[in-house]
Amino acid sequence: MTIQEINKAYDRIIGSLDEKELKNAFDFLQGLIAGIRAYAFQDRLNELQDTYKYMLRYRIEGAKDPMQDQIYNQLIASSYEFADRVRHKALSADSPLAYYSHRRMTQKEPAGYDRLHKVLRNASLLRMEAPAGTLTEQRRIESATILLFNTIWTSNPLNKEETASIRELLNDPELPFIIGSQIVSALMLGLQAAFDKEKLLLLFDAANLREDEIRYRALIGILLTLYTYRKRTALYPQIADRLAALSEGFPNFTKAIRTITLRFILARETEKITRKLQDEIIPEMIKLGPKISQKINLKDINPELLGDEMNPDWQDMLSNRSLGKKIEEFSELQQEGADVMHSTFVHLKHFPFFREPGNWFMPFTTEHSALGNPLSKNQTEKNVLDSMTLSAFMCNSDKYSLYFSMMQLPDQTRQRMMGQFGSQATEIIQQAKEDLISKREKLETISGQYIQDLYRFFKLYPGHLDFDDLFTRALDFHNLPILQPYVSDEESLTTIAEYYLRRNYFLDALTIYNRLSDANQESDVLFQKIGYCKQMEGDIQGALEAYLHADLIHPDSKWVIRRIAGCYRTLKRPEEALRYYHRYEALDPDDLSIQISIGHCHLELKQYKEALKYYFKVDYLDNKSTRAWRPIAWCSFLTGKYDQARNYYKKILDNQPDTQDFLNAGHTEWALQHIKGALAFYKKAVEKESGDFSKFQEQFNQDIPDLLAAGIEEAEVPLMLDQLRYSLSDTC
Repeated sequence: MTIQEINKAYDRIIGSLDEKELKNAFDFLQGLIAGIRAYAFQDRLNELQDTYKYMLRYRIEGAKDPMQDQIYNQLIASSYEFADRVRHKALSADSPLAYYSHRRMTQKEPAGYDRLHKVLRNASLLRMEAPAGTLTEQRRIESATILLFNTIWTSNPLNKEETASIRELLNDPELPFIIGSQIVSALMLGLQAAFDKEKLLLLFDAANLREDEIRYRALIGILLTLYTYRKRTALYPQIADRLAALSEGFPNFTKAIRTITLRFILARETEKITRKLQDEIIPEMIKLGPKISQKINLKDINPELLGDEMNPDWQDMLSNRSLGKKIEEFSELQQEGADVMHSTFVHLKHFPFFREPGNWFMPFTTEHSALGNPLSKNQTEKNVLDSMTLSAFMCNSDKYSLYFSMMQLPDQTRQRMMGQFGSQATEIIQQAKEDLISKREKLETISGQYIQDLYRFFKLYPGHLDFDDLFTRALDFHNLPILQPYVSDEESLTTIAEYYLRRNYFLDALTIYNRLSDANQESDVLFQKIGYCKQMEGDIQGALEAYLHADLIHPDSKWVIRRIAGCYRTLKRPEEALRYYHRYEALDPDDLSIQISIGHCHLELKQYKEALKYYFKVDYLDNKSTRAWRPIAWCSFLTGKYDQARNYYKKILDNQPDTQDFLNAGHTEWALQHIKGALAFYKKAVEKESGDFSKFQEQFNQDIPDLLAAGIEEAEVPLMLDQLRYSLSDTC
């Protein structure tokens, strides 16, 4: 079988097990075993099938076994695990995927966990005791850590001895926290390749450790695993038990899940932010560059410019531009924790450091050998590294990228750049050190940086296509049944829904608002948001029903009344819309946009004289605006007031006309029997459509009934169109 055929067969097996169609799953497994000629698996498949047949027979005969559900769940779980084993066997020899190529390498020279533990501990102790040999021992630690990462990541399902050894590694206080962080990442990545209950339980162990960098990474790994295998986790009661125990011992467990969920929602924005930077902000900055240079003497930049206050010399220049608004929006996203740095570092991942998968998850440390010997660095370089370590707005991967990029510069340039930090860097370090402990404990910072590290790995690692991209998934942890007991409180659901709503993920928000409405039918704001989400998704009828419910609860909301009217108009029910517009008018008689909407409703009801009253009112009260001109002109035409229509179309045509304006002006001239004038306007209408006569005619044909009502004879219509065709041909 080809690799593609193996993967298709496996997907069919898992799909059948997800639907609890065990007979189909066993048949597909039989085909996979035969296809790869791995008949050593046959006995185990026969055993699973026999167990299932016996269970079915007992059930058909009416025998009641209190253990039947437990046996059934165990059978499905065993079938999942068996399918994973068969797939690994099928792909292990030939698959070019990074997982299997690393697996083959580690299996050639197996490294026992206990031996690696001993190497790591000895090197760590020597590094502390003998500063002169720091770099040698550091490299030994890093080499062993990489081997440990790859071994855990590509391992078979862990046995009891292996699990115990990894647990000892996690709990060893003599080892740097980076070791535990890498173990957690390896467990997470391995679980994405294949489910292993023991690996998941080790993540629960890690989530109970005191080191925040490890525990928060472990919690993220747990959530990702529960999401990836949401069909399986209910089959293992031990997982639910460990989750319940973790919720009691983990500080602010509900808040932690909520925060991580929000961070993953923010990660969805990364590509949008990158596109906005590359396509909008940076090009506009480049255009604006010379003007900024004239306004600002870049040589005179002083420490004050590093503060929060914008320089008024150029703040005014930006304020009147769309760029100013974009930069402000960009700044708000950065404050909120969005990944605004991705586009900056996307092309700085080519360094040898990033060839190792594990290095993409490595916490930034000034002691890493890739940054050089710490003993040889001057104070300025140490300050730079310390300030990068304490920086909360860059993820670990980007910190390494930045330093590697700086090291590529010529010595003088690099020293000059680092020297610019000067006393400011020292102040930043001193201030940050006072807050270091709280930063390390800060869930938002650690989880945000780790999720950004994950994002870069799944998007930028040279072999990233070998991995299923986590960030193409919804990652809506709050919707997982196993997690709902911990994030079903109103505060969590409302916070998550607001995040979705603000970022225009309306279906995701709607799912939560519907859940909240089941328990609360008296919140008008809740039903307003349900209506808004449905409206934005195109469900106008559903939106109308939600708005009407909100209106019953709070009948004086102008926003709701206007939305209801708008929905009725969209549904082609102008009479009902008119009722609500008049309700709004009673609350705010000076709102001219409502007067326009009332006029539109009368227009749709063919009550042209009534419509004109409202349009003229708007035109009189807002004589600087042109918004009433088009409806006045068209209603004037429909009511036979052609001279009046002509006057308004003249004003419209002097003010950025579109195709429809030229078309309607032509109709008016024709109704006045000014044939040449009509022909001239029709010709301009075609030109507005880039000479596409068919597009023009499509719009023209819609107006034929109105032309006939204006007294144009039906026989004249094709003659006018042919004359227009000749006129256009002559022009060409």
